[in-house]
Amino acid sequence: MDAREFLGLEATHNPNRWHFQVTPGISTGGGFLFGGCGLGAAISAMEGTTGRPVVWATAQYLSYAQPGSVVDVDVTIAVPGRNSTQARAVGHVADQEIFTVNAALGARSLDVHESYVRPPDVPAPDDCDRRPLRIPGEESIMSRLDMRLASARPWDELQGHPAPGGRSALWARIPELLDPSAATLAILGDYVPFGIGQALGEFAGGNSLDNTLRVVRIVPTEWVLLDIQIEGIDHGFGHGTVRLFADDGTLMATASQSTIVRFWEPFKPGTRPQADHTAASPPSEETK
Repeated sequence: MDAREFLGLEATHNPNRWHFQVTPGISTGGGFLFGGCGLGAAISAMEGTTGRPVVWATAQYLSYAQPGSVVDVDVTIAVPGRNSTQARAVGHVADQEIFTVNAALGARSLDVHESYVRPPDVPAPDDCDRRPLRIPGEESIMSRLDMRLASARPWDELQGHPAPGGRSALWARIPELLDPSAATLAILGDYVPFGIGQALGEFAGGNSLDNTLRVVRIVPTEWVLLDIQIEGIDHGFGHGTVRLFADDGTLMATASQSTIVRFWEPFKPGTRPQADHTAASPPSEETK
């Protein structure tokens, strides 16, 4: 299975239009499309339309798409260059816009292959505790991921133990996908909300406002190490970066996000504000 099949993305007779049905398996526990899956679908659609690999893609999340709805993804090629294409994709349910993604796609022949950051020193995946579902038996995107706590607190140790320096790490894989792709990394890169809870040492996370993926080099790997750094939280918003490393230490991509920070009860789906937090809250991506 590739990422397109995983997401259920299908082509139409129009080479610039794609569509997919929102299912529980690509949704959050709160019952709406997981942001990383929306970005992944847009990336896959633009790569399919242009025939070029994505270099970077940035999503702005505008509304929710619930399971059962069909998302149409319309691709516009803004500038078809010799080596790169500037494009955008708009995902919408009927006339309701759900997300907008801008991207550059292409590849150049240049004999330079360097990265200047290294993965954190953490145990191998088989030596790390598995991260269980927050709600046992819940059907969501989380039930399709295999996550290992490389440098992070489990649910029962989270509260009152903030991650030093706002940094945490997870090993992640999607058992249904054989090879990594930009769309796969877009799904796995949507983990700043997880890092916010770890940084605060609280049952917290947030709604993603955006998600930007910058692809360096994709190599074969079973596991992806998510090195999550929360840079700051203020005025009710949190900002962070995820570096995505192959299991041999290759930097494959970076992802960055801003989120609306929300608090929730640990054993209920969606967002449920705790008694000492008064902010109103629609469903959240905290289920990461």
